Amino acid sequence: MTILRILTAPNPVLRTTSKPVKKVDDALRAFIDDMLETMYHSENGIGLAAIQVGVHKRIIVMDLSGEDAPKNPKCYINPEITWTGEEVAIHSEGCLSVPEYYAEVERPAKCRVKYLDYRGKEHEQEAEGLFATCIQHEIDHLDGILFIDHISSLKRGMIVKKLNKAQREKAQAHTI
Repeated sequence: MTILRILTAPNPVLRTTSKPVKKVDDALRAFIDDMLETMYHSENGIGLAAIQVGVHKRIIVMDLSGEDAPKNPKCYINPEITWTGEEVAIHSEGCLSVPEYYAEVERPAKCRVKYLDYRGKEHEQEAEGLFATCIQHEIDHLDGILFIDHISSLKRGMIVKKLNKAQREKAQAHTI
């Protein structure tokens, strides 16, 4: 398996819309395995969308099992939210593509998601709690949306400014 490079904001690729997967085959499953390996290799990673590694496909991997529990990897191909509840929940969210930043984000507390699994079998599942937050966060990635788009423009502006500065400093360090 391969550890893939995770793109970080403000990379414009993160703002693009991902394309549906047409066929679930061994090559796609190998890529999903690489995504999982990358997510597990990343500090505090519980979800990863294919666009975060520069691949424009509607694929998400997640593992919400926690540090002390056995791994429980999940794969969602062409996920689509088919229903959201009226009740909202606020969770502190972070992102592998927006490293070191966290913010309180309000989202529907429950949702229903339709998707294909690792083998290409169709499912529909209701989500609540951390699962609902995470699946909505990752589906946002597939639509070019970052969690910071859900916070106040003032907070978002401060984070984007810091991310831009970090990117400039990183670029300067590579040219020296």
